[in-house]
Amino acid sequence: MYSAIVFLPLLGFLIVGLFGRALGAKASEYITTGLVIVSALLSWVAFFSVGMGETGLYQVHIMRWITAGALDVSWSLRIDTLTVVMLVVVNTVSALVHVYSIGYMHHDPHRPRFFAYLSLFTFAMLSLVTADNLLQMFFGWEGVGLASYLLIGFWYQKPSATAAAMKAFVVNRVGDFGFALGIFGVFYVFNSIDMSTIFANAPGIMEREGHEAVMSFLGYHLDAHSAMTVICLLLFMGAMGKSAQFLLHTWLPDAMEGPTPVSALIHAATMVTAGVFMVARLSPLFELSHTALTVVTLFGATTAFFAATVGLVQNDIKRVIAYSTCSQLGYMFVALGIGAYSVAVFHLFTHAFFKALLFLCAGSVIHSVSDEQDMRKMGGLRKHIPITYWTMMIGTLALTGVGIPLIGGHIGFAGFVSKDAIIEAAYAASSSEHGNPFAGYGFWLTVLAAGLTSFYSWRLTFMTFHGKPRAPVDVMKHVHESPLVMTVPLFVLSIGAVFAGMVFYGPFVGEGYEAFWKGALFVGAENHVLHEMHHVPTWVKLAPFVMMVFGFLVAYQFYIRSPETPKRLAQEHSGLYQFLLNKWYFDELYNFLFIRPALWLGRVLWKQGDGKVIDGFGPNGVAARVQDVTTWVVRLQTGYLYHYAFAMLIGVAALITWSMFTGVGTVGGAH
Repeated sequence: MYSAIVFLPLLGFLIVGLFGRALGAKASEYITTGLVIVSALLSWVAFFSVGMGETGLYQVHIMRWITAGALDVSWSLRIDTLTVVMLVVVNTVSALVHVYSIGYMHHDPHRPRFFAYLSLFTFAMLSLVTADNLLQMFFGWEGVGLASYLLIGFWYQKPSATAAAMKAFVVNRVGDFGFALGIFGVFYVFNSIDMSTIFANAPGIMEREGHEAVMSFLGYHLDAHSAMTVICLLLFMGAMGKSAQFLLHTWLPDAMEGPTPVSALIHAATMVTAGVFMVARLSPLFELSHTALTVVTLFGATTAFFAATVGLVQNDIKRVIAYSTCSQLGYMFVALGIGAYSVAVFHLFTHAFFKALLFLCAGSVIHSVSDEQDMRKMGGLRKHIPITYWTMMIGTLALTGVGIPLIGGHIGFAGFVSKDAIIEAAYAASSSEHGNPFAGYGFWLTVLAAGLTSFYSWRLTFMTFHGKPRAPVDVMKHVHESPLVMTVPLFVLSIGAVFAGMVFYGPFVGEGYEAFWKGALFVGAENHVLHEMHHVPTWVKLAPFVMMVFGFLVAYQFYIRSPETPKRLAQEHSGLYQFLLNKWYFDELYNFLFIRPALWLGRVLWKQGDGKVIDGFGPNGVAARVQDVTTWVVRLQTGYLYHYAFAMLIGVAALITWSMFTGVGTVGGAH
């Protein structure tokens, strides 16, 4: 069953990728979609059999992969609770996106290629989450990077799409370089990249006495604790790139240039959560480095706040949701940094449903208004596309965290249950004796981000669906609800957005969470945050709810009661408005620090190095002179006999003349 879950999407990719033109668009859609649906159904079977069953870990051997010296790598599937949770997330969202894309991409002439890419991405992500060793994980890691590049730039005739695809690819290579170095470090220290071996030997490595050097890095000899910190930070660098954390986040908003189903599949629910999954999977290593966990918390909290501030003023409907994704990923890393790994995975799980729902609803809106994405040119769509409106309303309620606080049953939409759990865990960690020094920083920034999230989410809903229509009359005449093939996935995702938090709170993060995870997530002996989070003060539990209500009221005042207020405030505070609108000027900063110097260096090497030095001494120098000489020599070789006879006569005459004047040839040289 587990092999089928992983390789059915690969089968769909191979069939459609190789024979898509012959099969036709319809057959290609049905083949890839059908195989992914089967994989999704099997994933739910695996979820209940493993997560709710007795056995904690299955290992399915596929083949022996690489053997080189001490490196012995097999392709095996690591099946535990964390794996089946990710299988459900990846395959469920992928299956619904495949179905949705049948309607959304209906008029695209290259549908077979699009669906082949979707299935390739799904296989790569499944390879990543089922990896039993770090090399196999890296294979899936790079596979989703490739699929992301192909899907973001799917409309390759659109310059902005190809530029966004290249940007995503390059920025992720920065993070992946750190990830690769981290894998090298793991192999150097443990002499293995097999996860079971690494996890079993990690405590023993840390118990080495004294300051015995176990690894050298950048000229420094590192003891066990320092080596583990360096390894974890390098691994986290990879997570920063893939999960678009602060400083390596710039690719994610631009990735919205791809088709909307791509945004839902890759940049909301699955690929960007790969970094979160990787840190959670390697929790036995991260638990051994408090410094690394502190850095994770710092970047996560900063990302949650930063992305939320930028989302306040964006006008592209997909970019608002993209920055929301970036912010919510920051929440997950805060939970990881304070050691609440199961809380992070819980939010990953619920977030997949309501964020994919929001993206697909945005696609339905764009589909109905003739591909317009600027919210300033929408408005008044509520009565025209009611299904899209109400499903997006459900997604908004889930994202903003609407629920009933202070009730033991945790009654509320998915985001209310999982996001509030992160905030409570952050406060518990800040109050703990062995807590993370940045846990308090994480708590306050996530609380502030909750208010900002509520504001920009309701701003999106009010600008898109309420008020007077701002679209041209000819566009409003053609506004229509999306077909059933696009609305059914919205209904399914809505169920998850409403119930996922309430249903799975107990197994994921409740008092008896150990029985569900069965060791898939490691928690150190001094880490009690998952127990302490259930006993935080009342005001902590109320804080995100109050911020959610405040954000809603401000958005209602700005965009329903007084629509002229936002424009007036933007004019009065133009500096701050431009700062947020231009995304804290990170693109401009990177352009100044990296891109322009790189272009200058490339131009110098091209013009001076390649043009003047290499070409000057090579093709245009020695080679050119040799060619000139050979050209003249070749001209002497005419092939005519009388030319050669004439040259011989000239030679004989020259020889006789030389003999006459030098006296050479007379007998004895006497006169």
